[in-house]
Amino acid sequence: MKYPQLTSTTDVSLSRRRFVKGLALGGAAAGLALNSGSLLASLSKKQGTQVLSGTDFELNISEQAVNFTGTERMATTVNGSLPAPILRWKEGETVTLNVTNHLAESSSIHWHGLILPSGMDGVPGISNGFSGIPAGETFTYRFPVKQSGTYWYHSHSGFQEQTGLYGPIVIDPKEPEPFEYDRDYVVMLSDWSDEDPQAIYSKLKKLSHYYNFNERTHTDLMTDIKEKGLVATWRDRKMWNEMRMSQRDLSDVTGYTYTYLMNGAAPNSGWTGMFKKGEKVRLRFINGSAMTFFDLRIPGLKMTVVAADGQYVQPVTVDEFRIGVAETYDVIVEPEDDRAYTVFAQDIARSGYARGTLTPDVAKTAVIPAMDSVPNLSHGDMGMDMSAMGHDMAGMDHSQHDMGAMKGMDMSGMDHSQHDMSAMKGMDMSGMDHSAMGHDMPMQANPSDFSNKPIKHAETEFGPHVDARADGPQYRLDDPGVGLRNNGRRVLSYADLRNLYPTNREPEVTRELELHLTGNMGRYMWSINGIKFADAEPLQWKLGERIRITFVNDTMMNHPMHLHGMWSDLETGDNNYLPRKHTVIVQPGARISYRVTVDAEGGWAYHCHLLYHMLGMFRTVVVS
Repeated sequence: MKYPQLTSTTDVSLSRRRFVKGLALGGAAAGLALNSGSLLASLSKKQGTQVLSGTDFELNISEQAVNFTGTERMATTVNGSLPAPILRWKEGETVTLNVTNHLAESSSIHWHGLILPSGMDGVPGISNGFSGIPAGETFTYRFPVKQSGTYWYHSHSGFQEQTGLYGPIVIDPKEPEPFEYDRDYVVMLSDWSDEDPQAIYSKLKKLSHYYNFNERTHTDLMTDIKEKGLVATWRDRKMWNEMRMSQRDLSDVTGYTYTYLMNGAAPNSGWTGMFKKGEKVRLRFINGSAMTFFDLRIPGLKMTVVAADGQYVQPVTVDEFRIGVAETYDVIVEPEDDRAYTVFAQDIARSGYARGTLTPDVAKTAVIPAMDSVPNLSHGDMGMDMSAMGHDMAGMDHSQHDMGAMKGMDMSGMDHSQHDMSAMKGMDMSGMDHSAMGHDMPMQANPSDFSNKPIKHAETEFGPHVDARADGPQYRLDDPGVGLRNNGRRVLSYADLRNLYPTNREPEVTRELELHLTGNMGRYMWSINGIKFADAEPLQWKLGERIRITFVNDTMMNHPMHLHGMWSDLETGDNNYLPRKHTVIVQPGARISYRVTVDAEGGWAYHCHLLYHMLGMFRTVVVS
């Protein structure tokens, strides 16, 4: 089939007014399909279409003045553009990219989600033979394009990603796609701050909740008493206070400092995409933010998800989905009315939003919906062991929080409706080997039963650097996550994702690895198995083996875990159709697993994609 031209345009000529908490800050952007005719010609010239296609590219990293808030700041850009230009390639070709660094410091570009040689992956000090692009020098990336779909690229040097060095990649397939569409748009979400990223990180190190202005109030207390009664409310508040944890610990950095962008446009103007009534519009959503999870919906339109992380999935129609940092989702919408629709992406902490407009007429706009109320983390999000229903609080070990008072607490009346394990039926968990954790764990007789699978913690997880350990984490694949549960909308979950093609011929698992995501929020320290990256030994993998990796999230934060260079085949309950991803969200207090075919030699990065977590929650993988 003939694919419609993808077009995205950005403009950094920005407004001088600022709304509270980054709700409306910045510029104008419009995206128009090629068949928009003269309208495209007039607007693209004014607003600067940034699509580069072919096999040879010249990319220049430099600083560019931008103004998203009424105050001019310097951004890190590619070819003077924020986001960086869309790179459009074709599967099966070889691309050559000459990247020149005009900054005063070293830089790099990582091609997120692409399968390529280690030396081309772009992570200084880890990718084979690559130490970064020194100031004033050029590095040539050259590699075959082995896949198709929606991906992105970004710096892997310092905090340059936060200051604007990120852009989309669209790879056209060799074979016709299994769906049709009339228009094709990239929709890239990101977060911008006028603050220097180092200043943000320093504030988090001193006070981890510095940017959280949505803590519970007296009004919330009165609401709880009205809904649950005084005794239950008192018991609940007492528990959280004794743990010294916040139910609103949803996002480290919020709209207090962030301006949320959609294709480089702030919410007061937003991005615009054109359509004609009855057309099918493909939207390629990319979360290129540094720290922000977005919950995305288009009121009045159903979205049919057709790809996740660039890979085809069996179509599933939803009203809303959460897109974690570094994930991509392709959806198709079909507006049946001759009116405008708002593309609405609120942050997980409900502190701000990015937005755009799908419209048949540039003069038509749509109502911007109100943000949902600020959600509260649940007991399940703390990794509590609810299976016995004895309510003895055994599930979360908070020894660093002086949790002695928690023993024997009555936790009756707790709502466990979100812990439905039905999606896990049929999963094969045989052959578990936990030698990498320093202890042996017995295998279960029934590999489909996850509810009683024991969790143990390595000695390295005990100490002031780890403030919580989950002893009852659940597989919550059918849980859309805090803030999206039972909201009256059909929300995508990982349990909905099924590979379009059969995966039952994938090799058997030969080894298993359990990794715990750990940290201390008060000290803003992040680690894996209680060991920060600077003190960790590389993970040694053998070429040709098939590893099952199980993550246990001992923290109350979502962590988007990204493995470079190899696919992650997510275990969702159906071994015949495992969805393939490059970034996997591990929910608070939960566990999740996937299989990796180790088919790429060299050094690879493996890390949480939250920028300010990455310094500690990171490992080097060496494949030999």
